[in-house]
Amino acid sequence: MSAATAVINQWTQGRIARQGAVVLVGTLLLALSARVEIPFWPVPFTMQTFVVLALGLVYGPMLGVATVVAYLGQGLMGLPVFAAGGGPGYLAGPTGGYLLGMVPAIWIAGQLALRGWLANPVMAVAAAAMANTAVYALGVVWLSVYLGSMSQAVMAGVLPFLPGAALKVSAAGLIAWGLVRMTR
Repeated sequence: MSAATAVINQWTQGRIARQGAVVLVGTLLLALSARVEIPFWPVPFTMQTFVVLALGLVYGPMLGVATVVAYLGQGLMGLPVFAAGGGPGYLAGPTGGYLLGMVPAIWIAGQLALRGWLANPVMAVAAAAMANTAVYALGVVWLSVYLGSMSQAVMAGVLPFLPGAALKVSAAGLIAWGLVRMTR
């Protein structure tokens, strides 16, 4: 068993109550990360993708997806967990694609962690970067509906975010790699 699998098993094995607590902690981290915001138009810059990537690499695909789905469910119920509140209308807005993109992103990060991508820091950062593309892919497609074209969506919803995304991806990968190293 790889070190990454051992770390993921620490979170995912055991009682349903423990798994529920881990999911709840993850949704709390996501809600808090949504509040760390730099206003941009039409989509704000938040720390949510950092948390999604880090949780995916540490929680694994199943518990990671459960966490993001629970988080999105909290927001759909009207809890103010997103950057500007909550409610069903929020997911229908310009940020909806980015939020929905967190589901495949956390699954990809978890799968890559299970497949040994946390073996060294370069691979860990690459895993986070690959997972992050799912957020942008769904986000920009959804945003293009609001802005009228794919090129406008890329200009407004991807390019301004790339420097910050590079930092978040690097931090998520390095933190997950460090956690795995600590368990050896």
